Amino acid sequence: MTADCVGGVWTYALELTAALERHGVEVQLATMGARPDAGQRAAAAASSVDGLHESDYALEWEHEPWEEVERAGEWLLALADELRPDVVHLNGYVHAALDWPAPVVVAAHSDVLSWWRAVRGTPFPDRLDRYRDAVERGLRKADVVCAPTRAVLHDLALSYDFDTPALVVPNGRALRVPAGAVKEDVVVGLGRFWDEAKNVAALQRIADRLPWPVLLAGPGTPLGALAAEECALLLSGARIFASPARYEPFGLAALEAAQAGCALVLGDLPSLREVWEDAATFVAPDDDDAVLAALRDLCRDGERRQELARRAGERAARYTPAATAAAMDALYRRVPAAAAA
Repeated sequence: MTADCVGGVWTYALELTAALERHGVEVQLATMGARPDAGQRAAAAASSVDGLHESDYALEWEHEPWEEVERAGEWLLALADELRPDVVHLNGYVHAALDWPAPVVVAAHSDVLSWWRAVRGTPFPDRLDRYRDAVERGLRKADVVCAPTRAVLHDLALSYDFDTPALVVPNGRALRVPAGAVKEDVVVGLGRFWDEAKNVAALQRIADRLPWPVLLAGPGTPLGALAAEECALLLSGARIFASPARYEPFGLAALEAAQAGCALVLGDLPSLREVWEDAATFVAPDDDDAVLAALRDLCRDGERRQELARRAGERAARYTPAATAAAMDALYRRVPAAAAA
């Protein structure tokens, strides 16, 4: 399984690996991009990962990465020759076009063209042509593509021409909520401050007009980047979680917040409506007044807030690592036959 250490894919890989252990699936994890930090290495060592293989090759979505992407492919094929996997699980697209010795599952988490369409809303620049072509080759060559929502598959179909079998396997999360946590009148937002897709900046713009404090965590925010345990503690003490995202393929942070008992205020996106249905309040991401009004209403309406938190908690119960692992295990066992057909 490939992964990077930047964000949600790392968490996804470790939790999926732990849940796959009960299915008898052993995972060798190969990382690219920035190398794991000390905390991530410790987490991997304490996890069910059977082997951690590190590299610092550029990721396919970074600026002009292609020479390093090619070298990463050579490294991955050498690993496959050494480890002799039954299935190759790629949490990326481009390397699916390699000549692998085993069937290939591509897990789609996000992609640059879908991000651009959602965030910028302008035609793609010419500099993304090579990325588009490389991703399309990978999608065509993969034996199966899975994604956490139907919305992600729809986005891929808008940008790339491929007819590979595709299905939805929702993500899961197992948040460890601190015992005895006490809720306070607080709104929490999580995400990289400079990420236009997460749109955390909108929460900062309206914070001084809300009746409750707004606590923002993540790189570039007032609280900065927090460890998983610190995030769990922050969410467990908040009544409302806000994420007016412009682009969010699934939303692990919202899932963590729901598991921690928060009411959710989320960007009005097809993916988030698919995941949460009537268990969240949805707002137009680029309308600060709408975000402000929704948060004000929930701050003042305790009955509505509690009902939304209850619905979100019930909805979150279906998105567990165990459920994801069961679906992925079935997929792993099915894909060799499909590849041979």
